[in-house]
Parts: sequence; structure tokens; C-alpha cells
Amino acid sequence: MMLRRTLLGSALATAVAATAGSAEAQLTVVSFGGSYQEAQSKALFQPAAKALGITIKEETYTGIADLRLKVKAGAVTWDIVASGSGSAARAGAEGILEKLDYKTIDVSSFLPGLYQDYCVGGDVFSTVLAWNTKTYGDKGPQSWADFWDVKKFPGKRSYRKSVAGALEPALMADGVPPNKVYEVLSAPGGIERAIKKIKELKPHVAVWWASGAQHAQLMKDGEVDLVTGWNGRFDVAKKDGAKVAYTFNQALLDYDCYAIAKGAPHRDLAMKFLAEISKPQYQAEFTKYITYGPTNKKAYDLGTIEAAYAKQLPSHPDNAAKQLTVNLDWYIKFEEKASAAYQNMLTE
Repeated sequence: MMLRRTLLGSALATAVAATAGSAEAQLTVVSFGGSYQEAQSKALFQPAAKALGITIKEETYTGIADLRLKVKAGAVTWDIVASGSGSAARAGAEGILEKLDYKTIDVSSFLPGLYQDYCVGGDVFSTVLAWNTKTYGDKGPQSWADFWDVKKFPGKRSYRKSVAGALEPALMADGVPPNKVYEVLSAPGGIERAIKKIKELKPHVAVWWASGAQHAQLMKDGEVDLVTGWNGRFDVAKKDGAKVAYTFNQALLDYDCYAIAKGAPHRDLAMKFLAEISKPQYQAEFTKYITYGPTNKKAYDLGTIEAAYAKQLPSHPDNAAKQLTVNLDWYIKFEEKASAAYQNMLTE
């Protein structure tokens, strides 16, 4: 009888605890779907949920604009949102994300510049210059000055249709050292100088690309000889038989990140969850699914990323050292103005 009562008592206690904790026992995470979210789920979301003893509900969205609608309607059901760094910076400034607590989330071993007040970096990618190996073999362009040099490297170019990552290469091609690029872009006449340089290249640009899928396809089809774009997309295209190579020299180092929605139902638990997935072992695991690098440098010290493979990742110290980290403060202040000027140049 005593045993039965004890069992009943402990069962009741467990039920009470479960009821009390159920409001906090599930987090809702939203990302972009497809193979990217599949990788996040396997490497980060589900293992971290298991470690914390919670459950994760995964949803998909098209971007921060979806969150904006929910916040404005006072109907926020998401806790954590995956985002590009620039979108998150603007969303944070706009007040639709929660400020992150870096006493809870340890970023002491992160690469510099790969976290911000409202979003913590999850993976690193690069905007690189790539070339058609059928045209140039191994001797492709190694700098933005080369990309602009139509005599040394004759051939069709493809360049980005939107301003993100478009002005920085132009200034480097115009002789501005990488560490001075944002200083020049912030000064009067800087944006105009970059656009003038792109205008020089315009007659040689066969396609203005609008998506990663598009610039990868251009290389698979051999439609252009030189292109800017994202390293992971080119790696996938190469596996599919594209004649493509690229360099990390003067590339733009950028990152995807995780944020907490303003008014998230489980803000404190979400903060702990972000602390968990920012640990090096999770980030090292993520690299197995896609050639995007960890933001946490310690991920390279675990020995779980093969040395040869690690050297292909954007945030590997050897590669990161050659690149310019995208300056989000510049985009918050100047993107609207720069975008208008850029679109004018495209339609002239």
C-alpha cells in the first residue's frame, strides 16, 4: 500500500512539474526551409533541444518581413528566428528583435564582428570572385582589380543586381585598401565613387544575378566567364559538374545568425538555447552538411572537422585573414541611399 501511495505521489509530482514546466518546455524556431534548415535541424536544433531537455517546433518563413507583421499585430508565436546578418541588424534597430544577453551566450571565442546586439552568428559564408576554369584554367583572377581588368581577363561578367556586397569590390578594384573601404563608403562621394567604378564594368556584364541559385546555374551552364557570388553555392555547382573555381582573397566575410523575436513567448529559454547552439561542437557538426564555416573559432580546435575540409571553409583562420568583414553599421545607415543610387545606375 505504502509503495503504491509513493508511486502515485511521485507520478502526481511529475505531472504537476510537467504542467508547470510545459509553458517553457517547447521553443518555436523559424528558418528558411530546404537543405539549409535540414542541416540546422540535424546539427543544431534537435541535438540542443535534447541537451536542454526541451522540444523544438520548427517552422519556415521567407524572411524578417514575416516577423514584422507578427510583431505589429501583437501575435508573436515564434521564439527564435534565423536571419541574414544585415536583415537582423536593421530589424534590431527597428525594434522587432530582443536584445541578446551576452552574459548567458558566450561569444568570447567568436571571430570578431560575427555577432551583434540583436543577433548571434551561426555560420559564415563569403561573397567571392569566381571564374570559369574552362576559360582561364587555374590562372583565374585573384583580386577585384583583376575582375575589372577586361584586357588581362577578357570575357563575360556577371554581377549582383542588388547593392548588398556590390560596392565594396568596386572600391577595392579602384585601389582602396580593404581596411579603408567602409571609411571611404561613409565619406561624402564614397558611394558615388563605387558606382562610377561599376559603371565602367557595366558594358562587360552579361547578367545581373538576383539569387544564389541563379549565379550557380550561370556557372553550370558556362554562360559567363567571371562572376561574384556565395562560396557554398559554387561548391555545390562544382559537385554537379560546373567548371568553376574561386578565391577567398578580398572576399566579403558575412554570416547568418539567430535572433529572438520581440515579445517571444519563451524569451529566457530562447536565450539559453542560443547559448547552447553557439558552442563549438554544434557549429563543427553543422559544417558537415554545407561548406559554411563556424563563427566560433574553437570549432576548429575540436578535431572533428577534417583539416583538408576545414581549409575550404570561409572562417578558417587562413581564409578569414584574406577577407573584409561586412560592416553592418554601414548598411543600417546607408543601404537605402546606396540602393537607390545603384538601381539608377542599372537602369541608365
